[in-house]
Amino acid sequence: MSIRTPETPPQESGIEKLQLKVGGMHCSLCTESIHKGLTQLDGVEDARVSIAHEETLVRYDPTRVIESDIRRTLEDLGYTARAPDQAEIFAEEERELAAARRKAMLSGGFLFGASALMVAMLFLGASIYLIAAMGVLALTMFFGPARFIVFRNGFQSIRRGILNQDVLVSAAALGGLLEGSVGLLVPAFPAGGFFGATVFVLGFHLIGGYASVLVHVRASQSVRKLLDLEPPTARRIEEDGAERDVPLEELFVGDLVRVRPGGRIPVDGAVEEGSSAVDESLITGESIPQDKLESDEVIGGSLNQAGGFVMRVTRLGEDTFLRNVARQVAEARALKPNVLRLVDRILLVFVPAVFGAAALGFLLWSVGPWIWAGQPDVARAAFAALSVLVMGYPCALGMATPLAIIRGSSEAAERGFLMRSGEAFHVFKSVKKIVLDKTGTLTHGEPAVAEIISLNRYGEHEALRLAAAAEGGSEHPLAKAVVSAAEERELGVTQARDFRAAPGMGVTAGVEGRSVAVGSPRFVEGEGANLASAHDRIEDLQAAGNTVVVLAVDGAPAALVALADRVKEDAKETVERLEAAGLEPVMLTGDNERTAKAVAQEVGIAEYRAEVLPQDKAEAVRDLQRQGYRVAIVGDGINDAPALMQADLGIAIGAGTDIALETADIVLVGGRLGTLVEARELAGRSYGLTVRNLALALAFNGVGVLAAITGLVAPVWAMLAMAASVSLVLTNSFAGRLLPSYLGEQGGD
Repeated sequence: MSIRTPETPPQESGIEKLQLKVGGMHCSLCTESIHKGLTQLDGVEDARVSIAHEETLVRYDPTRVIESDIRRTLEDLGYTARAPDQAEIFAEEERELAAARRKAMLSGGFLFGASALMVAMLFLGASIYLIAAMGVLALTMFFGPARFIVFRNGFQSIRRGILNQDVLVSAAALGGLLEGSVGLLVPAFPAGGFFGATVFVLGFHLIGGYASVLVHVRASQSVRKLLDLEPPTARRIEEDGAERDVPLEELFVGDLVRVRPGGRIPVDGAVEEGSSAVDESLITGESIPQDKLESDEVIGGSLNQAGGFVMRVTRLGEDTFLRNVARQVAEARALKPNVLRLVDRILLVFVPAVFGAAALGFLLWSVGPWIWAGQPDVARAAFAALSVLVMGYPCALGMATPLAIIRGSSEAAERGFLMRSGEAFHVFKSVKKIVLDKTGTLTHGEPAVAEIISLNRYGEHEALRLAAAAEGGSEHPLAKAVVSAAEERELGVTQARDFRAAPGMGVTAGVEGRSVAVGSPRFVEGEGANLASAHDRIEDLQAAGNTVVVLAVDGAPAALVALADRVKEDAKETVERLEAAGLEPVMLTGDNERTAKAVAQEVGIAEYRAEVLPQDKAEAVRDLQRQGYRVAIVGDGINDAPALMQADLGIAIGAGTDIALETADIVLVGGRLGTLVEARELAGRSYGLTVRNLALALAFNGVGVLAAITGLVAPVWAMLAMAASVSLVLTNSFAGRLLPSYLGEQGGD
């Protein structure tokens, strides 16, 4: 299934894109394996692979290679391939997770049995019965739950010249089986120990694989949150005027649909009859509700607020705005730059080094003695080569990063933010550009009275009281903001009479014997007020990013009420602290140029872009990435989701939408921007902990491999080294705190 989005057309004629979910990836080396395997196919121009979300985006020439060949190559490499973001794949992913869980549980049982047999051999001696029992465990593990590692993943990788962790674990397990089998005939080879090593190597690998599948499956289901915003049914008006609820699948372009107050707009369309105010903040980032009159466009998924209306359907299914954003999120997952984690950079060198050491051990005790003494020591050469493979499996190396992440995540939760991915710890320290959304991130995300300017004898409080009395009967969000401001000031708002509302324009009412009009400048002028003397002030307020409501009393202008989305109290300080930490802030917003400029100036951001659509936000992030920057973005709405996914590091405000939270790497639970600086500091310290863990783990594996080259190291020492290295990594991970306590107090509430 080729997926081609309107926003990202093919760059070359005849080249198509294929986006696939890839199951079974567990480390950054998998991305290299898949990229190399696919690009070896004649006709594949490029393959972008995301381990964070287990997806690949393949550009290929359909005249030279077909989709089934691409899928078959992935399956040969040991991965599963399916179309992304379709409802039926969620159940399949859950089945994949359940299978990995079963294998991990089986592995736990095998590890317990192998440990018991090792203890028995230690105290009772290596009897043939204990050795045979260990051999049965090893063979059952090898040909049972772990067979896909060796016979599919490992073999297919080797066949394509790819060295990765699957190849290493396959070699270690096979080496243990071979040497254990030799030990049944040659007493000098400790058969029980080598069989036990096979069980331990495969068991730890399967348990680690389950954790990886768990993370990826949960992350991949974020698009479901986006599609859930679409109501399952719409109230269609039939030709005979009757109304009935129908599934969205039964709608056609041109159908008339009634939208009630407080309901979500089901699909994209245009207002046919009536008017309302629609909250599009989750879609466009515009915090002030948009007045919708006849012929105005409405977007599926946005929230109708003030009045009911009839709309005509203009777009359905994959053509709707929400589905386009879903495709943008999906494509951003595949285009997101992969972070080659430190442990995987080590493995790129370590895996070939282990195989090289095994070859060296064999040559040293076969060719060496033959040159020196004329008689090769084949037994010792084989023992050395196989022991190197067994000692070389990096168990503690694989645990070093997860333990550091667990330690850092625990402390992050105490500070009010969640680190949802290991990449967050590795990336944040190298981020140079941090993109900040406006609505809901730098601002509170809802309109409030910012300023009241008296135009005649009425003071600010009296003007606000009269405006609130008139607006009391309105459901419009701006009217509610005026009423809330009066209530906060305890102005004693009275009941209005003869209330009349002009949807999307304003209201008129009788207040304490006076005729009051409140609404847009155009509306108030239409009610007979002369605003010529106030035009300059209105323009100044609008230039500062405010929405201006005019109060007229008895036909004369009385006051201007400026409403705006207020900047958060800690926004300016946070921007200053981010700049001091070496990050360059950039503001992106779907809001208008006037409002964007005012907010950017207030918080001290020099670089900003206004009226940015969701797909444009993701493209803006890609532009910065193409310039060589590591980019973080902070957002909270649907319109931020593609960019959150595309960025090297996505940071969501905890009060944001589900899709924003699910696509982010870091979540600021309390919504306090000041925690951004603490998060970066914690990420740097957590990365340092990872480095120390890897150094400890690598020391044991490295020393073990060098010792195994001598041909004198029994497999029991591999078990002891594994236990010691894991213990040291555990102790190092959970000793002390990563952040000093005073950091948690800075900028606190």
